[in-house]
Amino acid sequence: MPRVKEFDVDVALLKAVKLFWEQGYEKTSINDLVDHLGIHRRSLYDTFGDKHQLFLQAIERYNEYLNGQFQSGITRADSAKQAIRFLFDYMIEGKDDKPPGCLLVNMAVEVAPWDHEVDVKTVQSFDKVEKLLAELIQRGQESGEFASTRNASELAEEMHNSMLGLRVLARTSTDKEKLHRIAGSAMSLLDS
Repeated sequence: MPRVKEFDVDVALLKAVKLFWEQGYEKTSINDLVDHLGIHRRSLYDTFGDKHQLFLQAIERYNEYLNGQFQSGITRADSAKQAIRFLFDYMIEGKDDKPPGCLLVNMAVEVAPWDHEVDVKTVQSFDKVEKLLAELIQRGQESGEFASTRNASELAEEMHNSMLGLRVLARTSTDKEKLHRIAGSAMSLLDS
């Protein structure tokens, strides 16, 4: 008879997300994961596979979390501009209980250059954010909220690039006031 899991798999996965986010992939050892997740090494391997498989699952879980946060904020927004502003603010402010920056941006720099699976997951996630931005920009252009002289997809590429840069800066001691100024400058692209 198979043993019943003595831990909540999703809770353990969320702990792994946070540890990879804080420390990075290379710095996080199996011992770190066992200690941080509070499970036995055998349970980790039986449930998640090796470190790399756990990491890929953590990226998926992070994407689910991020998509939920984005959709929640966008749904509450009264306008396309407010929705995009929410995305910038979220990238800068994050959540109090979460590490600064972005797991995906960290992994794009640390792991994607040598790991095809991580590269694919990162590019897919970035493409999804760009598509979301393009849809919001298009909606704002159609409602007259934004200037319609530029292609929405191209504007989305520029805005996403700014967001990625903000996620990197958010990991440093850069003043949040400066980050919000940068976001405001990126938002001004929508008016021209």
